[in-house]
Amino acid sequence: MRLPVPGPRDVLSALERGGDQLEALVGAVPRLLALLDQAEVMLERVAGTVDRIDAVVADAAAEVVRVGVVVDASALQVDRVATVVDASTLQVDRVATVVDDSGVQVARTAALLDMLEPPLTALQPTLQTLADTTHPDEVAALVTLVDHLPALTEQVERDVLPVLRTLGSVAPDLSELLTVSRELNEILGKVPGIGRLKRKVEQEEEEDAAGGGRV
Repeated sequence: MRLPVPGPRDVLSALERGGDQLEALVGAVPRLLALLDQAEVMLERVAGTVDRIDAVVADAAAEVVRVGVVVDASALQVDRVATVVDASTLQVDRVATVVDDSGVQVARTAALLDMLEPPLTALQPTLQTLADTTHPDEVAALVTLVDHLPALTEQVERDVLPVLRTLGSVAPDLSELLTVSRELNEILGKVPGIGRLKRKVEQEEEEDAAGGGRV
C-alpha cells in the first residue's frame, strides 16, 4: 500500500497549481511527521523483537549445548551400564558353574553317605559304649600321649632302632656267653669246697631276700 506522503513531484505540482495545493501540502506535513514517529516506534519494536529473537536463539543454542552434554553423559552411562551388565553376566555364568559343581559334589557326598551308612550303623553301639565309658581324664591323657608322639618317635628312631638292628649280631655272642657260663658253673661245682661256698652264698641271698620282704 502506497503511503500518502507527498514527494518532490507533488511539491512542484502543488506550486504550479497555486495556493490551494500549497495549503494542502503544508497540511500534510504533520501527517508526515506522525508517520515518521510511527515508523520510529515500529523500528524500535522491530529492534526489540530482534533482540528478543537473538536472546531466544542464544538460549536455544545454550540448551542445544546442554542437551549435547546430557546426551554424551547418557551415552557414557549407557556404556557403564553395558559394562556392568557384561560383568553381571560373567558373574551369573560363574555362579551357574559353581552351582553345577556343587550339584556334582552333593551327588558324590550322597553316594559316600550311602556307602558309609551300613558300617556306621553297625558301629553305632560300639561308638555309643565308647562315648559312655570314656572318662574326660582318659581323653586328656590320650591327647597328652598324642602330643608326646613326635618326641617318642624321635627317641625310638635314635636309641631303640639302632639297638634292634644290632640284635642279630649280638644274639650269637650272648648264646655263646651263656654256654661258657654254664660250663664254668659246672667246673666250679666240681672243685672241693666250692659247692659249700656256693650253697652258703645262695642261703645268704635267700635270707636277705626274706629280710627285705619283712616290714
